[in-house]
Amino acid sequence: MLSRTEVLGVWSDNEDRVKKCVTLAAALEKGRIVTRDIGGTDPERMAAPCAAQYIQQTFKDTCVQVKIVKDVQELEKEYPLMAAVNRAARVVERHQARLVFLEYSGAGTIDSTLFLVGKGITYDTGGADIKAGGVMAGMHRDKCGAAAVAGFFKILAELKPPGLRVVGGLPFVRNSVGAECYVADEIITSRAGKRVRVGNTDAEGRMVMADVLCRFKEMAADAVKPQLFTVATLTGHAIRAMGPNYSIILDNGPAHQLRTASEMQNAGDLYGDPFEISTIRRDDYEFHKGKSEYEDILQSNNAPSTMTARGHQTPAAFLILASGLDKHGKDSDKPLPYSHIDIAGSSGPFPGVPTGAPIIAFAARYIMPRLD
Repeated sequence: MLSRTEVLGVWSDNEDRVKKCVTLAAALEKGRIVTRDIGGTDPERMAAPCAAQYIQQTFKDTCVQVKIVKDVQELEKEYPLMAAVNRAARVVERHQARLVFLEYSGAGTIDSTLFLVGKGITYDTGGADIKAGGVMAGMHRDKCGAAAVAGFFKILAELKPPGLRVVGGLPFVRNSVGAECYVADEIITSRAGKRVRVGNTDAEGRMVMADVLCRFKEMAADAVKPQLFTVATLTGHAIRAMGPNYSIILDNGPAHQLRTASEMQNAGDLYGDPFEISTIRRDDYEFHKGKSEYEDILQSNNAPSTMTARGHQTPAAFLILASGLDKHGKDSDKPLPYSHIDIAGSSGPFPGVPTGAPIIAFAARYIMPRLD
């Protein structure tokens, strides 16, 4: 009969090196614990208000600042796409949305800034385009993107890398179905002023992240060497395309020039948190181009991502268009590096326990080099 390990011993003739390794391993595992707690816990125990409370308690008396937005009017004004997804859930107090902001600033002069948006769908019914045929089970795991961002901040709080500033945005929303739910054919103006026609309410993840990404785009204008990321269990197509064990990363033009995807892949390979690199093409932007004079952007088509050509690439183009990042390409006056990460495959099996991906690769790329 197998039992859990109770004692782990380490032998070395370099005590300082052992201490550093143990400290690092403990910090990484604490980050994974936070990620698993949020991502794997059921949809009532980790509903949006509970997730916000958990995060607040996790970072109490630490170097990570926490701000929580819950006012419906503020969400409607500042984050209208997120607010639309929240409409059906907001009538039930325990399911009402929370937008959690996290911020870490390392000691010394800041030389790099990361902006991370994590998809936090606490439960995904599909909304009006309801998930049928028994495929709704496991949809409490649709918050693993936000869980990963929170887990990364736990590692930051433990290791305190100098010179690095990190800002996180975690939109926790339940995609409920009901009389108030948003529906296909609605046209909603995003924070960036883009008219978005809803094509499928089950494409809610991109909706809740787009306006937060827009907010970070605005903040990045005054930030030191900014890089923007979205992290999400976004598409079944990611699993169909690359298999069930890999995160997928896609760069915009400025991020490609920085080799963001390849460097993340190298870091992940070294620490057992593997990535596949995918590419955003002009076809993906054309896919989301408004089909009539009424809208600027089509949110989604009517088919599942697994049955849609380029089903994991097109959402990255949507996020760029809806947030206004298309005005910040490599040929603009203010290029902003942005990478989208789809963890639908790497986040872990259901039933099962979340893996914690991709926080180890993030830590290997952006934290560990600062600790030497």
